[in-house]
Amino acid sequence: MSEQTDALQEILQESGRRLTSQRRLILDVLNRCDEHLEADAIYDRAKMRAPGLSLATVYRTLALLKELGLVEEHRLGEGHSHYEAVQEEPHYHFTCRGCGKVIEFDTPLVAQIRREICEREDVQITQSHLYFIGYCPDCQD
Repeated sequence: MSEQTDALQEILQESGRRLTSQRRLILDVLNRCDEHLEADAIYDRAKMRAPGLSLATVYRTLALLKELGLVEEHRLGEGHSHYEAVQEEPHYHFTCRGCGKVIEFDTPLVAQIRREICEREDVQITQSHLYFIGYCPDCQD
C-alpha cells in the first residue's frame, strides 16, 4: 500500500470506518486532479476505473471525506459545489463570472489577518475560506 493509502486507512479506522475501494478511488481522483471538480465530474472520472460505481456512492463518500477533513467543498460563487483534496498549504480562489475559470492564489495578508483576529478576539481559527468573484483578463471586455 502507498503512504497515502496507509494514512487514509488509519484515519478511517480511527473514526470506526473501513477503507473501501470506492473511498480510495474517489480520494485518488481528487488527489490526481489539479482542478476543482463537481460531484458529477468526480463520478465520471471514477466510473472509468470502477464501472459499477454509483453517483450516490460518490456523494456519500464526499460527505464522509469532508467530515474527516480530507476533502474541501467550495461553492466558488456558483450554485453547486466543487471539491478538492485538502492541501497542506492554504490557498484561496478567484472565480471568473464570464468563463468560470478558477484561479488559486495565496497571499501572506490572509495569514496576517488570521493572526490579528486570533490575538484581538482571543479565538482559535480552525478553517478559513476566501474567494473573489469577477472577470478574468479574457472576459473583461
